[in-house]
Order: sequence, then C-alpha cells, then structure tokens
Amino acid sequence: MTLQTLPKYETYKDSGEDWIGNIPAHWEVRKLKHLFFEKKHKKNMMLSCGSISFGKVIAKDDEKIPEATKASYQEVLSGEFLINPLNLNYDLISLRIALSNISVVVSAGYIVIKEKVFLNKDYFKYLLHRYDVSYMKLLGSGVRQTISFNHIANSLLIFPSSEEQTTIAHFLDQKTAQIDAAIAIKEQQIALLKERKQILIQQAVTQGLDPTVPMKDSGVEWIGKIPAHWEVKKLKYVLEERNERSKTGEEPLFMMSQIHGLVVRADYHDKAEVAASNVDNKIVYKNDLVFNKLKAHLGVFFKSNIEFNGLVSPDYAVYKSKAYIHDMKILEVLFRHPSYIEQFIIRATGIVEGLIRLYTGDLFDMSVPIAPKKEQLEILEFIDKQSTLHDNAIVIQQQQIEKLREYKTTLINSAVTGKIRVTNNAVDVSI
Repeated sequence: MTLQTLPKYETYKDSGEDWIGNIPAHWEVRKLKHLFFEKKHKKNMMLSCGSISFGKVIAKDDEKIPEATKASYQEVLSGEFLINPLNLNYDLISLRIALSNISVVVSAGYIVIKEKVFLNKDYFKYLLHRYDVSYMKLLGSGVRQTISFNHIANSLLIFPSSEEQTTIAHFLDQKTAQIDAAIAIKEQQIALLKERKQILIQQAVTQGLDPTVPMKDSGVEWIGKIPAHWEVKKLKYVLEERNERSKTGEEPLFMMSQIHGLVVRADYHDKAEVAASNVDNKIVYKNDLVFNKLKAHLGVFFKSNIEFNGLVSPDYAVYKSKAYIHDMKILEVLFRHPSYIEQFIIRATGIVEGLIRLYTGDLFDMSVPIAPKKEQLEILEFIDKQSTLHDNAIVIQQQQIEKLREYKTTLINSAVTGKIRVTNNAVDVSI
C-alpha cells in the first residue's frame, strides 16, 4: 500500500496548534512541561564531550577543549533528550532536538530534558523533530536568538495511547530505515557516476580515444605511456604568461568558482566586497587559462569562456596559448589529473596550506602530452558529451533522493500527528 491509501481515523478534532493541525479525536493534547522536566546541570568529568549534529547526539574530540571549560559542562545520558536552544535564527535546516543514545557531557547552554510520565521515547523523538522544525525555531525569531526551557514549557504536544505510540515508532523506524537505505544506494550510484566520469575524462586526455592505437614511453616517469603519434613538450614551449594590466580598472571583474569555473563576479555576488580600485589587475581574454597560484594542490585552473575581456586579481596567473594548443580547455582538464595535482604540490613553494604557491617558472618546467590539434578537438567533444551524459544521470539521482527525503518527512509528519492511522499490519507501505 502507498501513503495515500493508508487508513485514516474515524473522527478528528482540532489540536489547538497550527503546526499539529487536526488529530484523532481520542488523542490527548498536553503541555510539554507535563510530559518532560528539565534536568538540572550535573557535571561528569568522566564522560567525553558531545554535541548535536542533524538530530543526533555525537561524541566530539575534546582534546582541544580546556579542562576549565569542560568542568562547566553538563551530562546528557543515553535515553535523555538534548535540545540546542542557541542561535535559533541560524542553522534553520538541521534538527536541534535529539534523543541521545550515548552518554556525554555538553555545553551548559544546552537543555537536557527527561520524561515525567511513561512514554515511548522513540515516538517522541519523531514528534519532537516535527516540533523543532515547525514551531520551536520560530521562538528564536526577531532579536531573540536563544531560548530557555521556560520558553518551550507551555508548548502543546500530542499524546496518543501508549500502544499507539509504540506502533507508530516501530512503523517509522522500519520505514525510515528503508528510505535511508534507498537514499544511500542512490548516493553510492552518484559517487560511481562521478568516478566513472573522471576515469573516462582522464583516460581521454592522457591516452586519447582509440584504445587500439600504438603506445610509446613518454620519457617522463609520472606521465607514463602515451599514444605513439603524440608529442611531449615542456609547458614553457606551450604557454606564455599574459601580464597585461588594466589602466582604468573599468573592465568587468572575474572570479574563480570551483563549481562554475571562471565567471563574472557581479553575476554571483551582488554586494561582494571588492578592492577600492581594480587598476593594475590582470586582463583576461577569451581562451586564456587562469590559475589560482595559492590553490595548486586543488588544480584550480580555468579557461575563460567569457566572450569579453575581464580582470582578475594580480595574485592570479594568466596564460595564453603559445603553440600546440588550440583550446585551453584541454589543459584545464589535464591539470585536474591526479598525477598533475601531485606534481603541482611537489613543485609548489611554502609549507602552510593557503600560503603554498606554484610559480610560473616551476609550472613551465613541467611536461605535457600533446595530441594533434584535430584529435584535441575530438577529445574535448568526447569529454563534453560524456560530462553531459553523466551529469544528467547524476541530476536524476539527486532528484530522486530529494523526493525520497520529502516522502520521509511527509510520512513522519503524517504518522506522528495521526493524519494516517498506523496499524501493526501497515509496515508494508510502499516507498
């Protein structure tokens, strides 16, 4: 059966809370303070530190936390609920209430609550997640960013019978586990698609498209074998550094994006902080290769596909084709190959990440395989086609993951608030 075909209760009543809506007529509505009490701060230096992450209590590295700070922490034991009431105006997506399944100490700013009456904790785990997203975070609107137990004490919660709580919790445990497993499979499929895409691209740019072509030793150990009709050239014979500077600073400012490549900054940052003057910034032409020298370890090279000239920071390097290369995209792709990333790191100067630079002289001393120009264009056409095919397949998987997550949310909300009637034989609901 599907979610839509699950039975409903015979009669409903108004719960008195908008975020809950109508509930089965025989269900009770109780204030949070009648179901839970705040556990007063209790220190326990024997426990490791913890925090909330996406609706789960997790242990965290406490080596960096001073003993004096840890001494002020409070304990939350397995089976107790932990609430993060801090900065509710921020981080509005991730869940801030969790049923802990470990015993840790947490900052005194957290709220720890325990049940006052007999209840199914797993049912209330799901209900309090719903309460968190739909109601509690609204309490932090305006100037108030942090709340206390008193702010939530009078909140209304629903209270089905003990048997129904257990049935609903069991149902949701099973169904959410199935949905999570389906999501994990699709995430694995995305990872495989990305890996397959990279393998195809890397093979094409380093070995060509014809697997039957004769191969030869490139003469460079880390490059390995290349097609016999290709050449190997040092980059100083392939590239020329462009050091043309802006005299007015009026050209559009470009920026490097790991996702979008080289783009016009104004298209992505309406109010981005920029230098007072762009005079003396480097000019970039279409088909130039722009390199962030501080990110050699990431292979941040991008060809300009922009139809007009623009500017980049003087800290960037700009290269134009000197010979052998028709479309600089071939080098952009080649320089993301793990072998080249490794060489960039080896040849870079500096020891602190963020301050490591790869200078032009060191870059130009490296060798690259050179295919005939016609073959370069065929390789780029192949890469573009494969990228589109794999990216489209990835988008489909991502859309399916999003639908599964939406379904999971709807299923939880419907079950915990009684919009559907969960019975012991309802566990076969289709996902």
